[in-house]
Amino acid sequence: MRILVVYASRAGSTKGIAEFIAEKLKEGGAETVVQSADSKPDLDGFDAFVIGSALYQYHWLKEAKDFVSRNRAVLANRPVWLFSSGPTGSSRTDKNGRDLLEVSGPKEIGDLREWAKPRDHRVFFGAFFPERVKGAMGWFARMVPKDQTGDFRDWKAIEDWAREISTDLPAVA
Repeated sequence: MRILVVYASRAGSTKGIAEFIAEKLKEGGAETVVQSADSKPDLDGFDAFVIGSALYQYHWLKEAKDFVSRNRAVLANRPVWLFSSGPTGSSRTDKNGRDLLEVSGPKEIGDLREWAKPRDHRVFFGAFFPERVKGAMGWFARMVPKDQTGDFRDWKAIEDWAREISTDLPAVA
């Protein structure tokens, strides 16, 4: 089975997650290709898709939303899994005690579900390194509290999800 793993990433954290997922799917026997959403990858020849985006202010990056919207006819008829990379920090809950992995999903998840008919969507903690953010946003990035910067990706959770996808693939083939 050929799987295209597509990502949208500003500073590399989500790209790293996409590459890690692809590697785990490959270990499960799939042939994988990883491409950025802004490269407008060709979907021909792929049996399934994993698509992820960094979250900024609870939104997917424009290139990821555009990729799903533009390819909805294909995606809605093949197995798709979505992931979001977003919350950072050592706390797993927000100031109201809510689980960040449950409340941090993209505001456009309804559209994404309608367009791609995903089998699953997961939110993973991300990484944030202000020094990697360029331009005007870089100035704002440097104002982020220190406890929100660094690498907070949970590689075990990501690996477990990739293995769930591998297990699910024969059933959807």
